[in-house]
Amino acid sequence: MKFNAYLFIAIFLMAARSYSQRADEPNAAAILLELQKCANMGSVLYIAAHPDDENTRLLAYFSKGMKLRTGYLSLTRGDGGQNLIGKEQGDALGLIRTQELLAARHKDGAEQFFTRANDFGFSKNPTETFSIWNKDSILADVVYVIRKFRPDIIICRFPTTGEGGHGQHTASAILAAEAFTAAADSTRFPNQLHDGVNVWQPRRLFWNTFNFGELNLTSPTQLHFDAGGYNPLLGESYGEIAAESRSMHKSQGFGTPRTLGEGYEYFKQLKGDSARTAIFDGIDLSWKRFKVLAPLQRQINQCIKNFKADAPEKSVPALCELYKKLLQLNASNYDETFYKAAKLKELQQLILHTSGLWLEATASTLSASPGDTLFLKAEVVNRSGLSIKLNKLLYAEQGIVYSDNTDSTLSLSLKAQIDYVFKHTTKLSPHVGYSDPYWLRLPHTSDAFSIPKQTMIGWPELKSPVNITFQIELNGLELKETRQVVYKTTDPVKGEIYHPFEIIPPVTVELLQNTIVVTDTFSHEISAIVRANSSNQQGTVHFYVPIGWVLSENNIPYSLKHKGNEVKVHALIRQTSQAISGKVSASLEVSTFNRPQEVKRYTKSLHRIQYDHIPDQFILTDATARLVAFPLQRKDQKIAYIPGAGDEVVPCLRQLGYSVTELTNEQIANSDLSLYGAIVAGVRAYNTNEQLQQHYEKLMQYVAQGGNLIVQYITNTRLGPTPSKIGPYPFVISRDRVTDEKAQVRLLHPDDPLLNSPNKITAHDFEGWVQERGIYFASNYDTHYRTLFSMNDPGEQPKEGSLIVAPYGKGNFAYTGLVFFRELPAGVPGAYRLLVNLLSMPRNE
Repeated sequence: MKFNAYLFIAIFLMAARSYSQRADEPNAAAILLELQKCANMGSVLYIAAHPDDENTRLLAYFSKGMKLRTGYLSLTRGDGGQNLIGKEQGDALGLIRTQELLAARHKDGAEQFFTRANDFGFSKNPTETFSIWNKDSILADVVYVIRKFRPDIIICRFPTTGEGGHGQHTASAILAAEAFTAAADSTRFPNQLHDGVNVWQPRRLFWNTFNFGELNLTSPTQLHFDAGGYNPLLGESYGEIAAESRSMHKSQGFGTPRTLGEGYEYFKQLKGDSARTAIFDGIDLSWKRFKVLAPLQRQINQCIKNFKADAPEKSVPALCELYKKLLQLNASNYDETFYKAAKLKELQQLILHTSGLWLEATASTLSASPGDTLFLKAEVVNRSGLSIKLNKLLYAEQGIVYSDNTDSTLSLSLKAQIDYVFKHTTKLSPHVGYSDPYWLRLPHTSDAFSIPKQTMIGWPELKSPVNITFQIELNGLELKETRQVVYKTTDPVKGEIYHPFEIIPPVTVELLQNTIVVTDTFSHEISAIVRANSSNQQGTVHFYVPIGWVLSENNIPYSLKHKGNEVKVHALIRQTSQAISGKVSASLEVSTFNRPQEVKRYTKSLHRIQYDHIPDQFILTDATARLVAFPLQRKDQKIAYIPGAGDEVVPCLRQLGYSVTELTNEQIANSDLSLYGAIVAGVRAYNTNEQLQQHYEKLMQYVAQGGNLIVQYITNTRLGPTPSKIGPYPFVISRDRVTDEKAQVRLLHPDDPLLNSPNKITAHDFEGWVQERGIYFASNYDTHYRTLFSMNDPGEQPKEGSLIVAPYGKGNFAYTGLVFFRELPAGVPGAYRLLVNLLSMPRNE
C-alpha cells in the first residue's frame, strides 16, 4: 500500500466522525468504553433515506453495547420536509437537520454519512423517486461510502417492497441492496478506486423489520435480540440513550420519552452468507481477524484489564507501547492497512484521554475574511502530572501550514496543573476559501447537490478552515494532535459557549425581499442591507433587473469603516409594457480605504441559523430575489394571521398591500376580531398552539358575524395534537396528498364565486407550482362544505379535499391543504390570486 493511500484512509476516518465544537473530556467510564471498543474490529452501517429514519436504539446498542464501529448513511439531508421550530425551508432546513444528525450521533456514538441526494419532498413510490433522482449517481455515492467505511454488516431501515410508505424510504433499500453487490465489483464505478479506496464486500445485508402502530412486520422466526439492555458504565439503558439521540431531531418535533427494560430488534436477511443464530455469526470481531494484528490482541485485552478508573493515567505507558508496536507492523493488504490506521487513531485518542491532557485552539473573533489579521490562542494543561513535553505548535489554514509556525517557548516540559497559553498572530491568505457548507457552494438541481470533489462524498461537513496542531511527546512517543480553531464566549445565563470559527466575505449584501411581487404599474421599493464583515469597506451597490424594468437609481455609494457596520440602501423599480418576470440581483463593487484603486465584486448574502441545540451555522447565497409581475385584483382589507410552525406567508401578504396583524393568544381572546376582513391560521397552527381549541367559540363567532377564517394545513401525526374542533362543521384531517407538482388540477365548479372574484381562477393558475400540490387534505367532510378542485397523483383516484369551503352565518370558513406556504415565497402567481380570492370571500347577507 502506498503512503498516500494510507493518508487518505486516516483522513477519511477523521473527517467522517461527528465532533462537538468543544474538545471532548471523557470521564473514566467513557475512556474504558473507548478501550473496549478499540479491542473490537467489527463494523455495521445503517442505511435509510432521511434524518430521523435511523433506529437510534440500535445504533446506540451497536456502538456502546457491542462496541462496534457504527455508521448511519442518510441518503438526504432532509431538505424537503417541514420545520417545526422556525421558518427555514429547503437548503437551510437541510443544514439544520444535518447538524441535528451530528448532535444525535454525538449521543449514540455512531458516525454520520450522506449521499448527494436532495430531498425533494414526499414521494409515494420508488418509481417517482428515481424519476427525480439520478439512480446511478446516488447508487455510486452509496457504493463509495461502503467502500470507504468497509462495514461487515449493512442494515436497511426499510424494505424494498414498499411497506415503508415514503418512496424515498423504499428507494434507500433498493440502493442498499444494489450497492451491497456493486461495492465488491471493480468494474462498477472504477473511478472511485483512484481515491485510495478499494472494493469491499460486506458479509450480510439485513432489513431491520419494524412494528409501527398497526403495521407489524416482525416475526419470532426472524433473527432478533434484546437491544434495550442497561450499560452500567454509562448509567443508562440503550433505550434511554436512543431517546436522547432521537430528541435531537427538534425541527421535526421528535422529542421522545426514555424507554427502560427490554427492547427487541428483528432482522430479515436480504443478501450475503447465511446467518443462523445471530447477525454477526461467523464474523471474527477481534484483532485476531487479521494475521498482522493478531499478536497484539492479548496486549489490548491486558490494557482493559489493568485500567484504573481512579487513575486513568496509569494506562499511558502500556497504551504507548501498544501504539509503537502497531506502528511498526507491516500491513500486507488493504484491509490490514485500513484497520491499522483506524486503531492507531483510536489509540492516540486513548493516550491523550488517559493522560488528562487538555488542548484547545481559539480565535479572538467569531469570523474573519480572507487577508484579515487573525489572533489565535493555543492552550495546554497537563492535568495528570505525567512527564509530557510540548515540542511544537503548527498553525494551518485549510491544511496548509503557515510559514511562521514556530513558537520560541516550545520544547517545553509541561508542569502539572499549569495553564499554558500561547498567542499567535497571523494573516489569512487572501485566497483562503469561505467556510460555508461545502455541498451548497455550487448550484444544484432538484435531484442532487454538486460538490467540489469526489473525496467529499459521504462527509457530513468540513472541519474548521483554521487549526492548530500540537506536537506532543510522552513515554518516548511523539504524537501530533490537531484542534480545530473555535470561538469561545461566556453568556451570563448559559455560561461558556463554543461557536464554529467562520471565514466569510469581507462584505455582504442582502435583498430584504426574497420575492418581489408587482401587480400594478406603480413604483415599488427594493431594499438591501450592506454589511461589513471586515473593517474599512467602501464601494457602490449595483442592482440588476430583467428586461422591461426601470430603476430610479443605481451605483449607490456606501462606506463602512468598522467591522459589523451596516447600511440600508433603496431604489425604486417600475415595470413597463415590455417587462418580464425574472430575478433582481445585487452586487457590490468594493475598494479599500488604503487601496481605492483595487476593486473587487461581491455578490453574496449571509444568512445565519441559530438554535440552542446545534452549533451556529451560516449559508452564503447569491444576492437575488424573484421578481414576479402579474395582474391581480384585491379588496382593501385588514388581515390577521395566527402564527403556526413557521412560514413566510405574512411578508408575502404585506407585499400585496395588506395590513397584517399577527395575533397572540391574548389578542384572539380579548381583542375585537371584527376589525379584520379575514383571519388566516399559519401552517400547523392547531398542532403547535393548543390554546386555539379554547378560542374555537370566539373564532366561530367571528365567522358568523361576517369574517373569513382560512386554516392552512394541519397534520394528523405526532407533531402536536390533532384538534377536535376546527371549522363550524365536522371534517377529518387525512394523510391524503398530491406530491406531483404538475398533477392536473380540475375545477369542479368553474362558476363558483370563489373562483371568479375578484380574480378569475383557471387551471393555468396551477402552473409553475413547486414541490407538491398539497398535503393533509380534508376528508369525511360535512355536506355543508363544498369542494372546488379535483387532483391526483399518477395511478391514483381523484382527491377533492385540497380545499373545502362553507358559509357560516354571514361569513365563511375554509380549510386548505394547498401548500401556499411554499408557493407564495416561490412567487407563483396563481397561488397569490387564489389566496386573495379566499381572503375576499363576500359576506352572506
